[in-house]
Amino acid sequence: MLNDLSLKNLRGIVVFDSTLTGRAQQLAEEFQLPLFEQYELLRQKSKARTAYCKELLRESPEQRFVYFLTAEGIQLLDLSNAMTIMVDFCHGKANHRRIYGGGTGQMIAKAVGIKAKLRPRVLDATAGLGQDSFVLASLGCQLTMLERSAIVHVLLKDGLERAEIEARDDAELSEVISRMQLINANARDHLLALANDAITLEQRPQVVYLDPMFPERKKSAQVKKEMQSFHHVVGNDLDADDLLEPAKAVALARVVVKRPKIAPFLGMQKPDHQLIGKSSRYDIYINQALEKS
Repeated sequence: MLNDLSLKNLRGIVVFDSTLTGRAQQLAEEFQLPLFEQYELLRQKSKARTAYCKELLRESPEQRFVYFLTAEGIQLLDLSNAMTIMVDFCHGKANHRRIYGGGTGQMIAKAVGIKAKLRPRVLDATAGLGQDSFVLASLGCQLTMLERSAIVHVLLKDGLERAEIEARDDAELSEVISRMQLINANARDHLLALANDAITLEQRPQVVYLDPMFPERKKSAQVKKEMQSFHHVVGNDLDADDLLEPAKAVALARVVVKRPKIAPFLGMQKPDHQLIGKSSRYDIYINQALEKS
């Protein structure tokens, strides 16, 4: 069941394909959301489907999102602009980056400390749509992903499950997915719990990775529509500054914070080291050498 905050944003589950009826009913029961079965719209022009989405929004303007179930997977559909968000690790940008993305020469790889045979255990405390976690898992790191938004957690879970199915015929992809673990949890609460638990060193992450949502830019350089929708779903991480200290208490070796290039330091704490790109940077807070962790 989704939490109350998520339910405030969700209108329900929409399905146009009658072959997906069983799956749609299962999801509606699991999430305790209304199910909108509109099978006659499957073969109609997009204009008819757009008109239906607008009608749903008019009926309940405070709930501008639905889960849209398709043969490709679960999509989050923004009724206000027809934008869809789906997690797909097997195709498109994610798969292209896995194959052609630059390997250990990528800035994110350098930031978490990948080198030679060293592949640190990473806790991605702000997983989002899982893109950075997938990159690091593709490079050989063991990843634990935390995502506190129940809405986004459903998309991540669906993406991982579909990837597991496709990976049955792709040994390399299967290894990547096997290195990714997903947890629906509040990052700060989870980090504090880890810091207080009597867990072994082998259970602790060597690296805690943070990429908190930065407030939308309201000037001319607008974020893309997909990110505008994503912002609306998850909100701005106004408590992001509270993550740094518990992250430092948990990480055996380092905390890596991804930030827009112009953003202030997280928690107003100057990092020990930085990697700076064209539009973003990685602030690195070091506890000890990775080789010693």
